[in-house]
Amino acid sequence: LLTPHEVAHMAHAIETEKLGMQCGIQDQLASAYGGINFMDMHAFPHASVSSLQLPNSIWWELERRLAVVYIGTPHSSSDTHKKVIADLGSDARMDPRLQRLRELAREGKEALYSGDLPRFGTCMNANTEAQRRLHPALVCPAFESIIATANTHGALGCKVNGAGGDGGSLAILTDGDAARKRRMLAELTEKGFRPIPLYLSRQGLRIWETPA
Repeated sequence: LLTPHEVAHMAHAIETEKLGMQCGIQDQLASAYGGINFMDMHAFPHASVSSLQLPNSIWWELERRLAVVYIGTPHSSSDTHKKVIADLGSDARMDPRLQRLRELAREGKEALYSGDLPRFGTCMNANTEAQRRLHPALVCPAFESIIATANTHGALGCKVNGAGGDGGSLAILTDGDAARKRRMLAELTEKGFRPIPLYLSRQGLRIWETPA
């Protein structure tokens, strides 16, 4: 049997080596480990994963406030990655736009540990702004429409998930008002977007063996 880290590495290798695609490693690690984690990409595609041990009060409140909205079209993250890579140049690691994303990951971790959800929402907004600066193709008009609607309903933060682009989903951290959250999701649905039921899994990859 493989460890969660080995499974994530194998999944990434299949995408990049077998299929010849450009992709990150975060999705694979998040799926394999489960929970809420801080990932340090010290030598891509290698990374260390640290689990954030949050009290239930913070975990449940975060889960209650979060919403995920699918814009209705899939995307090819490989195509988006290629655009970003081409724009970064030869010394991509030192690009200040990438450095800003690294800083925001640490700030977000600290905000969650302290239970400061408004601060965490600010980190989400700053991350999306950093994505805009990284490449204009990362935050398409559909994402901007969702963000504008969320802001009218008092959202604390919005973050485009993954590589963004012209498809995929966006995470919204609401202000804790359940009725306002329902109105926001209803309005987004009327505009043709698709809210996705959300559950923060405490466990990642699990394997069941069937009896012989």
